[in-house]
Amino acid sequence: MSACTVSISSKLNLFQLNTRLQEKGKRIVMTDNRENETLTSVDNSFGRLPDHILIEIFIRVPVSDWAQISCVKNQWANLFHGECFWQAALMRTFPLASQAQRWPGPIPRGLSKRRFAALCASKHIFALDGEIDEIVGHTYLFLKEQLELSIMALPSGILHGTIIDQFIACGKSTVVAHELASQIWLAVLDNLEENQQTFLLLKHLALEGDVFLPFPYSRSIKVQWRVFEKLFTDFRDCFDYADYYDVLAMAKNKFQPIPPAWLGF
Repeated sequence: MSACTVSISSKLNLFQLNTRLQEKGKRIVMTDNRENETLTSVDNSFGRLPDHILIEIFIRVPVSDWAQISCVKNQWANLFHGECFWQAALMRTFPLASQAQRWPGPIPRGLSKRRFAALCASKHIFALDGEIDEIVGHTYLFLKEQLELSIMALPSGILHGTIIDQFIACGKSTVVAHELASQIWLAVLDNLEENQQTFLLLKHLALEGDVFLPFPYSRSIKVQWRVFEKLFTDFRDCFDYADYYDVLAMAKNKFQPIPPAWLGF
């Protein structure tokens, strides 16, 4: 084991001790003098560490702890907002990311933080391997943000077409592009928060008028079904009388037969 590895490992142990002794940046008051001296010593040690050493320590801590760590000190928060931290995290977590080339198409790759989020989405949501991973993750983030952050979401046909164009620009066949787009739609729909905004979004998608689009630019039946399924199960209590029968009429127009569980206001 190299001296550098030993050094980082020992500093990581100090960091973990320091984190346990702090709660969101507030020093824990101790009555025992020896414990006070230990805390002060650890705190001072971290205060003298350069940023690149702190980054090497932080990227070895579980990702689930990063948000809490960034609240301890302003210096640490600034590190988590910087490109250097995310470059290091990207290279440690996804070593092959440095070999990925930029791709054509309407959905950009973004900086290291965006790439890290895209690769995490690919790994944990789609469980894919290979060069397609990052593209799928970026496309997932694109669609989720468009649906969640927009005051009025773009027509689903435009969003679906953008996804299809992205995969075709990357050399995928129309069949593969359509299947990947369907998987991304289903994953996004299943990961939306259950709130009033999501109900309004789903209702908007359900009531969109049918526009004939050639394959692969038409959304799959599985995606359309999932929209209505979530409305009639997860958001049933959000309907008023008129909205319920409007959505039900649209469902009957698209699917026959419809599940009995969808019936009855």
